[in-house]
Amino acid sequence: MQLAFRSRMPLPVLCLYLAVAPALGAQDLLSTVKGQVRELGTDPAAVEPISARNIPARADVDEQFAQDVLRRMSQSDPADVLEQQLAELEAGVARLGARMRDEQLHLLPVLKLESLQRNWQFFDKQLDLWRRDWQRQLDRYSEDAAQLASRRAAWRATREHARDSAVAPALLERVDDVLRQIDKADRAISVPLARQLELGRAGNLVQASIDAGLRTLAAAAANLDRRLGVADSPPLWKAWKDPRFSRKGLPAATESAVDRDFLRRYVSASSEGLWIHGAFALLALPVLIWLRNRSQKLISDEPEMRPSTQALLRPISSWLVLVLVATLFFQADAPTLLHEAALLIAVIPVLRLLPKKVFDVLGPLPYGATALYVLQRLGFVLVAHPLWYRVHLLAVTLLTLAALTWMLLEARRRTPTAVASRLQKVSRTVGWLGVAALVVSAAANLLGNVTLSEVLTGGTLDSGYLGLVLYAGATILGSITKLLLARRATARFQGVAQHTGPLLRSFARLIKYGALAVWILLTLNEFRVLRPMVDWARGVLTYPIGFGAISLTLGSVLLFAITVYVAFWIARTVRTLLQDEILGRMSLPRGVANSVSSLTYYALILFGLLIALAAAGFKVSQLAIVVGALSVGIGFGLQNVVNNFVSGLILMFERPIQPGDVVEITGTSGTVREIGMRATTLITGEGADVVVPNGTLLSEKLVNWTLSNTNRRLDVDVGVAYGSDPKQVLELLKEVALSTPGVAAQPAPVVLLMSFGASSLDFGVRAWTNEFGDWGIIRSNMAVRVHDALKDAGIEIPFPQQDIHLRSMPSGLTAAPDDEGRPKPG
Repeated sequence: MQLAFRSRMPLPVLCLYLAVAPALGAQDLLSTVKGQVRELGTDPAAVEPISARNIPARADVDEQFAQDVLRRMSQSDPADVLEQQLAELEAGVARLGARMRDEQLHLLPVLKLESLQRNWQFFDKQLDLWRRDWQRQLDRYSEDAAQLASRRAAWRATREHARDSAVAPALLERVDDVLRQIDKADRAISVPLARQLELGRAGNLVQASIDAGLRTLAAAAANLDRRLGVADSPPLWKAWKDPRFSRKGLPAATESAVDRDFLRRYVSASSEGLWIHGAFALLALPVLIWLRNRSQKLISDEPEMRPSTQALLRPISSWLVLVLVATLFFQADAPTLLHEAALLIAVIPVLRLLPKKVFDVLGPLPYGATALYVLQRLGFVLVAHPLWYRVHLLAVTLLTLAALTWMLLEARRRTPTAVASRLQKVSRTVGWLGVAALVVSAAANLLGNVTLSEVLTGGTLDSGYLGLVLYAGATILGSITKLLLARRATARFQGVAQHTGPLLRSFARLIKYGALAVWILLTLNEFRVLRPMVDWARGVLTYPIGFGAISLTLGSVLLFAITVYVAFWIARTVRTLLQDEILGRMSLPRGVANSVSSLTYYALILFGLLIALAAAGFKVSQLAIVVGALSVGIGFGLQNVVNNFVSGLILMFERPIQPGDVVEITGTSGTVREIGMRATTLITGEGADVVVPNGTLLSEKLVNWTLSNTNRRLDVDVGVAYGSDPKQVLELLKEVALSTPGVAAQPAPVVLLMSFGASSLDFGVRAWTNEFGDWGIIRSNMAVRVHDALKDAGIEIPFPQQDIHLRSMPSGLTAAPDDEGRPKPG
């Protein structure tokens, strides 16, 4: 154990020295590290010598380890690959840094700044991946070096100890051989270790260059935001003679070679992500074609489904939109050139997938917005010519202003505002806001605030077109959801249709609101207000609120609430699927499905609460305070709550009652509707809901009529007049019981002569039924049949009769009654 501990001692030395590696040479670094290792290894107080009897076995092990190190060192050095990768990264960073000069960044448009920022972030990510590989190699070499140093220290201590003790010469020679092998392996590992350390120093220099580039771009973006309110260029009529707008004065970073080089590097480094994207594209097309065929069959049976599944009737356009929109999400860090190409290719498919109601509300606006967006994006090729780019921007602004104004006036002429729908009014309000933004943009371009003009025009066109793209994507996903909700599609799975129908409708709403939220975020980003809003929101959400030892933030509270809501939603969904669709279709003992689904529900809620607490930033010490407070509360006033909670767990594990059972408890009879963790709900025959604490169900006498089966005995008692043949009555009643619908043949009905009553022979019919829910109706039918059978057989059912003897009567009542039955006066 001591040897294993000592073997890792040089690792902190390596890590400490790597922090100052850029300031030293590789040889100084290596010699210092090895000196520290040797110094640690030769401490006599820390290293124990090897006993003479263990020298042969230990020598074989250490020689084998040294030979393994030599064999690994003789193989190809992985530093060659690392060095080549770092050289390529360093060359790319150097080229990008040389082309980006701080004093010329203010001439670049917003789109170009975003492209450069992604380029620097790409280099940063690639360097992080390179560092992981480099760290793995360095750990391997440093571990071997530490092991060699530790073993050398042990053998040197053994050699020193052997001088003072009587050790055989052969053993001393064996010790010297092992030391020579270890020294040889140590010299062999010195070269690759020094090379790895030198690569780490070079990587630090590349990281410094990348950090400097990112800081420069961040400063340029902040400067761009500040220039939104000031003139950053001369007026347009004076810009012709400004030398800053000549082709010669532009930075080389504006050339398309930068973007092409970035795109080439990204494709080469992101092969795995591109393969996943390609697999998604290959799988999506046949699925959409299959959905098209299925939707056609559904439309033939249900014509009202056509508007909601219209997008699926054009599978190629739907496929292109899904694949191209997925590029924005799957390849979020891709070059801007790739995203722009994807959006431009999606122009025609997007217009084909827009439903008719969009054109009813917006008129020809989608066509105009798309055409102007393409025209504005074509100005990307003019970025290297600031003056022509500015003229192109002004022309696009004026064309957009004219087209939008004409469309809004034409829409108001066709549909006056008084009779316009709510959606039309909202769209017209947004349109007039766009007109105002375009007017300001044109004026800013003419007066010299090109940055503001670019932001307003680009934000207006980009937000309009991106809204159409997101609407088309949401329409496709919504059509798929509608198809899944169709009656014919879910006819085979009634349970799924019943429970997942609301789930899919919620998913459809989630798609719609999610697309709206993404559009709002993109629009805010295009108008350069998302970053300050995010900074403000971050400041508000991270503002600490302290309560003694507990520190909270508004963001942690919101995250806690959202996590709890999601946990409850997931728990409800899982319980429904388990109880009705998965466990309900399996051959399980009665009540197991309900117990498993309920316990899973509460386990997911508990797990979600723990995740919510962790997400909110609660620490174990803070939770201990809460648990302590709960313990005190339980000790004083929550005994019944805990009792009912534990009783609920017992009920779920023992399963003495299950939902649907008919039970009697404390004078209340009803059907079990739900077994909760604290109480169980019964539905009485009158329709009332009775909440019974779980503790009562365990402590009181509980009658469960349906625990083991649904059989119920039917008792019908009847009396016949004296003089009737008992055997005839027994046979007649047995025939009636057997012929009554709902009476079980097994066990067979039994008819008994119960007693000799005061005025009748009393018989009892004892029959069984398997239809517990209808036992009252079946008993009533059997009683009616008994009455009719006895009547048809001429057997009298007697009723009690009594004679009244009057000893004396009032004098006024002795006369005979009159014709109407009233007594005559005496």
